[in-house]
Amino acid sequence: MTTYTEDRFLDGKVLVRQPMAGFRSGLDAVMLAAAVPVEAGEECLELGAGAGAASLCLAQRAADCRIVGLEIDSALARLANDNARANGVEARVQILQGDVFALPQEFKRTFKHVFSNPPFHDGADGERPSDTARSTALHDDGRFRVWIETGAKRTASSGTFTVIIRADRLGEALSGLPHRGVTIFPLWPRAQVPAKRVILQLRKDLRAPGAVLPGLILHDDDGHFTPEANAILRCGASLALSGR
Repeated sequence: MTTYTEDRFLDGKVLVRQPMAGFRSGLDAVMLAAAVPVEAGEECLELGAGAGAASLCLAQRAADCRIVGLEIDSALARLANDNARANGVEARVQILQGDVFALPQEFKRTFKHVFSNPPFHDGADGERPSDTARSTALHDDGRFRVWIETGAKRTASSGTFTVIIRADRLGEALSGLPHRGVTIFPLWPRAQVPAKRVILQLRKDLRAPGAVLPGLILHDDDGHFTPEANAILRCGASLALSGR
């Protein structure tokens, strides 16, 4: 029998019920949602929605946007929709069951904003988790670049594709994106410490060269979140990666 926890995000404004033993969303989901430059009325696509944490945080931050998500695990897709109802946003957030690598017909179009926290562990990362759902969520099975290319393809012209990935897979991710219009935003655990996570954002068909931004320091020397990180994690502030 699956055991669930009820977790609060954005200072308690977002409730996410998720499996205790499977893949669990946390800081990455909140940071990803904060980086999507959505405006009222725009439509977004999340690839690999899990229990819906990132989509729900985005819906909380950006009123009137519409979000459709794709999740390969049917139980997680149902749970994500239950979470949308629990947060009162079921009219704007819908998660469908399906495979990113074999998109259902209704996903074979473009969206103003596409975002994802893709599986980013490869076969060299040691043993896979015994939990099947967690293993699927974490391991790319050699298709990481295909995931990135799929997200970019589904992004409309002048729209954005935003992903949060492991910093050591930055080169591989960039190889699946156009050479122009990409912004790199590192998340530093502490000052003077190498980044473990990086947010990438493609502005589709933008002719400007790519940019590496200063990024965000998450913790101070005492281990507490910095004021800048707290503004995002608790107050719902956005990360302005694309000038919007």
